[in-house]
Formats: sequence, structure tokens, C-alpha cells
Amino acid sequence: MKIEKKDLMYDLLWIIVGNIALGVGVAFFVLPNNVLTGGLPGVAVALEPIIHIKPEILINVLTVVLFILGAIILGKKFAMKTVLCTVLYPCFLSLFSYIASNLIAPETFIMDKYLATIYGGALMGIGVGCVFRTGASTGGMDIPPLIINKYTHIPLPSLVMVIDALTVLLGAWTYGFQAALTGILSVWVSSFMINKAMLIGGHDAKNVMIISKNYKLLMDKIHEVLERGTTIIEATGGYSNEAKPVIMVVVAKKQLPELQHLISHVDPEAFVIVTDTNEVQGLGFTYEEEL
Repeated sequence: MKIEKKDLMYDLLWIIVGNIALGVGVAFFVLPNNVLTGGLPGVAVALEPIIHIKPEILINVLTVVLFILGAIILGKKFAMKTVLCTVLYPCFLSLFSYIASNLIAPETFIMDKYLATIYGGALMGIGVGCVFRTGASTGGMDIPPLIINKYTHIPLPSLVMVIDALTVLLGAWTYGFQAALTGILSVWVSSFMINKAMLIGGHDAKNVMIISKNYKLLMDKIHEVLERGTTIIEATGGYSNEAKPVIMVVVAKKQLPELQHLISHVDPEAFVIVTDTNEVQGLGFTYEEEL
């Protein structure tokens, strides 16, 4: 029960932080500058000249409608986590919009279109990414990507970028082609930051594959010097048709130079492949061995 309560509080924190970032991005950057971005803010800005409804009102109404749709398709667990966002996001948006309009001089947030696009997109991406980490949604246009992801398993950041790009194209009818191109920049920044936010707390590392005739000695050195575990992958040379054991080892970024030095000392002719690893879970990374 204690673990479940801790996880619940952890998710709650991410949801609150995410909605604050999203509210700030929309109220202080997107709406004051009519930025054609993705999500409900982009829809609201694009439709305002046509239906003449204030963007804040339209965003709040569509947030509730899409929440109901998501609850029906994505289930109770999704609804339980997202209902909080459905309440928090309109509240934060209304609060920050009031601050921007009444407590601070409105011209403060009127800025260069590109600045508003980049900073607004970044804050929105961080907000959505923080909420996505919990398996929930901010209750807006990120619900359609979650629904599509459920049936296709296409990565969420890619789906969000596609949906947001379509939203920006909608705005091209009312604000013109140049404004739409600026909006696509906001969508790209937002998608990039969603991906980064979802990786917060992960352990960046290097996955190293080593082919060496002295693989046994090399493994011993890795265990002794770097205190990292290794895995042997049985492989066969395509040209020589000889058995070639491959050592796989995952090390922290700061350990890579030491590993490279160790390899060159044991076997200067070793064949080494190094790839980036965005997240590692397990002994030595997400938990330590109990002594």
C-alpha cells in the first residue's frame, strides 16, 4: 500500500507540474500572440475569426468533450488520471489568462512571433510530456493520439506531431500560409519537448558491443575495473564462418573513456560498436546491490 500511495503522489506531482507548464505556455505566449500551434489552443486560435468565440471558452468546452470521449474508449484507469487534468488545465488557463490580462500589462506578452512560437511550443511540450509520463492526458487534442496509439502502437510523440500539424493547417485558412508555417515550427518544438520530458529521470548510458579474441580477459577486466555486468552473445562471422562471441556491456557515459582505454590495452584489434541508450533500468542504474 505504501508503494502504491508513493506512486500516486508521484503521478499527481507530474500532472500538476505539467498542467502549470501547459497553462503558462498557452496563456502567456500562444493566446496573446495568436500563435497557430497544435492542440486545443491551436484549434481555438484558428476558429476564433470564424465562430467568434473567445479561445479560453472554446478550449474549456472542448476539454470536457474530449475527456468524455477518452473515458469511453480508453477506460476507467485513463479517466481517473485524466479527470484531474480536465479540472486543472481549465483552472490554470483561466488563472494565467486573468493574470496576463488584468494583473500585468497586456503588452508585456505581445512579442516577436518566433519567440512566442518557440517558448510557447516548448512549455506546451513539457507540460504534455509530464502528463504523458503518468499514462494520463491533459484532456485536449492529445486524447486522439492516445486513442490511435492504443490500436496502432505508433509512438505518441509522432502521433501528437501529426495531429498538431493538421491543426496548424486548419489555421492556414484564417491566418494565411506564413502563419501556418510558423505554427509548424511550434508543433516541432512541442513534439521535441514532449519526447524529452517523457525521458526525465531516465539514465542516459552507452551500449557497447565488443568482438575480441581476448573476450574472457576483457570481461574479467570490465567486471573488476568498471564493476559492470556483461552478456555474451553467440555470433558467427559472415565471411569467416567462425564463432565470434560478442560482449555486450552497458556503461554510464562517464565510464565510456575508461572502457575504451581498457579495451585498447587488452586487445587493440578489438571491434567495438557504441550506441546511445536513452534509458536503462536494473542493477547499477535504477537500484544498487544490497550488501
